[in-house]
Amino acid sequence: MALVDVGPQGSVMDERRLVKISKYLAKHLRHEPGRIGIELDAHGWVKVDVLLAAAASHGFPISRPELELVVAGNDKRRYVIEGDRIRASQGHTVPVDLDLPVVEPPSCLYHGTVARSVAAIRREGLRPMSRHHVHLSPERETATRVGARRGKPIVLVVDAGAMHAAGYEFRVSANGVWLVDHVPAGFIRFPG
Repeated sequence: MALVDVGPQGSVMDERRLVKISKYLAKHLRHEPGRIGIELDAHGWVKVDVLLAAAASHGFPISRPELELVVAGNDKRRYVIEGDRIRASQGHTVPVDLDLPVVEPPSCLYHGTVARSVAAIRREGLRPMSRHHVHLSPERETATRVGARRGKPIVLVVDAGAMHAAGYEFRVSANGVWLVDHVPAGFIRFPG
């Protein structure tokens, strides 16, 4: 069990606690804010104090230092704190407008999946499914890790430059995930 320093007093917690907090945040900042009685604003923000009070009143108290450690230490930078507000960087299933500007993507982006999904992707392209956008990675390694969450990963290459030239709009979240509404199959290079 890895121990993590959480403050100047030298208090420590184990990494399992940080993972639980991160999963709790994902559930309530991306998918079910109403479950603990919080309301996200139009751009996905909620006041930190409101979140912490709601978590405590629903039996999952989180200290401010723990929250800050999870936000700062998350390798995928899933959460952002600005001033007295916090939000998830992307991946919402509840309606939010992250208010991200349209930007020109790199020529290629990557999407990690598994073999059982490839036939549908060949027919329909990449769709957001329950999320608001298709998520694309700037590096093959990240897409491989994403695909590996569901089994043996397959990495698809998306011709983002051609999509952009054809008028598709791309945005990039605070944690570097590229977002697009849909990727037609004609812009995807499949392995093999």
